[in-house]
Amino acid sequence: MQDFEKLGTFYLGRRYDLASKKSDRDDLVLYDSKDLVTHAVCVGMTGSGKTGLCLSILEEAAIDGIPAIIIDPKGDLSNLLLTFPSLQGTEFRPWINEDDASKKGMTPEQFADQQAAAWAKGLADWGQDGTRIQRLKDAAEFTIYTPGSNAGIPVSILKSFSVPPPAIREDEELLRERISGTATSLLGLIGIDADPIRSREHILLSTIFQSSWSSGRDLDLGALIQQVQTPPVQRVGVMDVDSFFPSKDRFALAMQLNNLLASPTFASWMEGEPLDIGAALRTPSGKPRVSIFSIAHLSDAERMFFVSLLLNHTLGWVRTQSGTTSLRALIYMDEIAGYFPPTANPPSKTPLLMLMKQARAFGVGVVLATQNPVDLDYKGLANAGTWFIGRLQTERDKARVLDGLEGAAAQASSGFNRANVEKALSQLGSRVFLMSNVHEDGPEIIESRWALSYLRGPLTRAQIKTLMDARRGTLNVTAAPPARAATVPSLVATPSPQHTQPQAQQPPGGFAVSRPVLPSEIRQCFLPLRGARQVGASLVYQPTLLGCARVYYRDAKLGIDFNRPVAHTTPIGVGPVAIDWESTPETDLAESDVETDAATGFGSSAAFAPLPSDASKPRSYESWSKAFTDMVYRTQRLDLFRSPGLDEASKPNESERDFRARLQQAAREQRDQASSKLRTKYAPKVTALQERRRRAEQALAVQAAQAKEAKVSTAISFGAAILSAFLGRKAISAGSVGKAATAARGIGRSVRESGDVGRAEETVGAIDALLAELDAQFQAELAAVAAAVDPITEKLEPVLLKPKKSDITVRAFFLAWAPAWVDVNGTATPAWS
Repeated sequence: MQDFEKLGTFYLGRRYDLASKKSDRDDLVLYDSKDLVTHAVCVGMTGSGKTGLCLSILEEAAIDGIPAIIIDPKGDLSNLLLTFPSLQGTEFRPWINEDDASKKGMTPEQFADQQAAAWAKGLADWGQDGTRIQRLKDAAEFTIYTPGSNAGIPVSILKSFSVPPPAIREDEELLRERISGTATSLLGLIGIDADPIRSREHILLSTIFQSSWSSGRDLDLGALIQQVQTPPVQRVGVMDVDSFFPSKDRFALAMQLNNLLASPTFASWMEGEPLDIGAALRTPSGKPRVSIFSIAHLSDAERMFFVSLLLNHTLGWVRTQSGTTSLRALIYMDEIAGYFPPTANPPSKTPLLMLMKQARAFGVGVVLATQNPVDLDYKGLANAGTWFIGRLQTERDKARVLDGLEGAAAQASSGFNRANVEKALSQLGSRVFLMSNVHEDGPEIIESRWALSYLRGPLTRAQIKTLMDARRGTLNVTAAPPARAATVPSLVATPSPQHTQPQAQQPPGGFAVSRPVLPSEIRQCFLPLRGARQVGASLVYQPTLLGCARVYYRDAKLGIDFNRPVAHTTPIGVGPVAIDWESTPETDLAESDVETDAATGFGSSAAFAPLPSDASKPRSYESWSKAFTDMVYRTQRLDLFRSPGLDEASKPNESERDFRARLQQAAREQRDQASSKLRTKYAPKVTALQERRRRAEQALAVQAAQAKEAKVSTAISFGAAILSAFLGRKAISAGSVGKAATAARGIGRSVRESGDVGRAEETVGAIDALLAELDAQFQAELAAVAAAVDPITEKLEPVLLKPKKSDITVRAFFLAWAPAWVDVNGTATPAWS
């Protein structure tokens, strides 16, 4: 059998002959991994073998070190974790379907042994074995996530409303898409089918997200509910908030969101791993991860909510990556019908369409599968470069698939013979597919290979839990805040402060109603008030120091030229050590975040704490500023990684996971480039040898024909001579002797012709040997490129950069008034972080 373990190729199966109903054992289908950058679609009815083919694609990607995000609406893609290298019945026993065993009159143990034997035979028929299964297990980490459930690894949506990363915030289009997608998904979860243009609920939530995220403030559901009641803006468009969305109606929307938050069934959505696409694709050490998001247990509304959220986060992650022509990651979704319809516009459709159009530029391939072709938007799927078409159920399905194939061919400016393809589709059987790849000359009929994973069908909740129990403790699972329910009782229909006359209150004891008058040399500011007002508490501003500096790191050898903003706050105390910078953590405040006045809307309840005497002296700030600089010099450092094999250093703030992923992507790009160069280098030699072989085969055919003709002619001449001798005159005539001599000469010619055939066969064999030698040289050179350095297992060297004192610039140093809520007992709660 042909070697299928080739770099950058996926072993999908063998080419299949529809006439003979057989596949050629030596004619393997080796799919170029780069072709998946232009996406793929797999369509086939139940029993067509669609799931097996798609799992084989995912297996090949994992073996090649390509991570994947898998959306699993049915629950059977978790079969990817059922990999048993020993192929023993005891390995299969916990995962078999016992109903299938009873139907066959077998004990579970007997059925497990039968399944193990069937899998061993099936793999052997396709040139695979337990060693390849072990290679799959070692190549990537497989994790099952179960949003809204703790059967697998739960997924927390708390961070889904947090401020997006800078790369998204700085791109107006990306930020708008994230805001719209988040608002649409959340409203869909509470049963509101919101149009982004016409729905006032959608516009209000989008305005709240825009206001908070643009200011760098995180949101959670509790804060979102409060801001629905008391919006952070006074106008929406040209209308004031109460005219656009009256307080009574806003309260009804807040109640719907609050009911969702207070529901016990929703608690599982608030705990678990944060929805982080980078973490879903790579472990902290950089190893590829195959993340299966199983959503079979969710309701339709919950599925749509989570899929939309996941796709929007994925789109945001994709847009932050560098461009590449090599495959970086896969996004796979099974049973796509309902999420990508031809006419409706559910929340999932826009981000999915954007991924189909844009992800290819960033090396991210999208693979979609369905058994209901009529439910798909084939105009959108025209962006897919590869189609795998299995057995279809109806003529209507066939017509829609043909439309999609024709659109994809037109998009790629390639030819398409509709009649021939339609004829081929009508003859497909189980595990037989028509593969149309715009990067190849034309469609091919293939039979998919035997899957390495045990395809037992959808896993039960208990089985998923068993698979994930061993990994639960190793993942970054976070619990929901225990005080979350405390926000529920405070939900009251109170009007916005800017539309009411504030009630004057006396400041708490020991606090002043105005801030002290200080020398002009002392720069003052107010830290921003963040979060909602605490009922029954007073707003008090406390004296604090805020230092903002910028630290520069330079290293020409490593190519580092980077500056980092640093900000610290520390309370001002009394006594010999009034300031302690060492014990204060960094803050995310920037110089641009500070305000020039106290927050409004709270009347005389905004009071000021007493100011220590040292804080009224300008010279104190000089020494405090110097101490701040010294602290920054002692504590600031830039920790980097260096790859000795590739002589590459990590970027500032780049994690080990992201650094290894970048190295692996660079190595894959180098491998693909080297592969193209090697193919270009060897192509003329291979072409020349193939031409020599073609001529040698023609010569062999001619020599074989001549040898056959010579043998027949000799046999006839010799036979005639014998008959003439025995049936003619009794005496041997001269004619008989002549015929015998002619026959003898014919035998000589026959022997010579046979020798020519042998020599022609030797020529063909010699050319075949040269071709095999050339292929071995090609594979050896290609393997040498890939084997030079493995970025996943290479031991990285730590690199530490420390700044010089001259590289530290203090940009701002303030007496900062920090807001806090002070209750009746005098307990203060910071209100600015």
